[in-house]
Amino acid sequence: MNDLNRDERAIVNRIQSDFPITSRPFATIAEELGLSEKQVIDILVHLKKAGIIRRIGGNFVPHKLDHVSTLCAAKVPEDKIDAFAIVVNGYPGVTHNYQRKNEYNVWFTFIAPSMDQIESHLEDISRKTGISEILNLPATRVFKIKAEFSV
Repeated sequence: MNDLNRDERAIVNRIQSDFPITSRPFATIAEELGLSEKQVIDILVHLKKAGIIRRIGGNFVPHKLDHVSTLCAAKVPEDKIDAFAIVVNGYPGVTHNYQRKNEYNVWFTFIAPSMDQIESHLEDISRKTGISEILNLPATRVFKIKAEFSV
């Protein structure tokens, strides 16, 4: 892991699960941490460019927005993984896409207004890529969604 300094650690820890809903959230964070607003913004820009922070944004509960979500797993030949990932990532409802060491070696999450739409997209992905073994694994119960890491 990259060596983060004290201020970088403090900011990363602060923004993970309780981002301030204020007109100037970075000023709020800065005040709490004894920094300037510019310092907080500059550090976040640096962490984003360094690939330590992927994004800052909300996580939504799909069913509260009249959407459904599912986890998908695909069996993709090694030489087709990159092309498959490009096709999958072209769908706006795909939130995560990972390669794993498993018979089903590409896993991704999908959110859409209906399961019918997800199933239609999965059929479309299969047609476009030639990959026919794609599992659709919708959750039946959520036990934990929050991921927070103290750095």
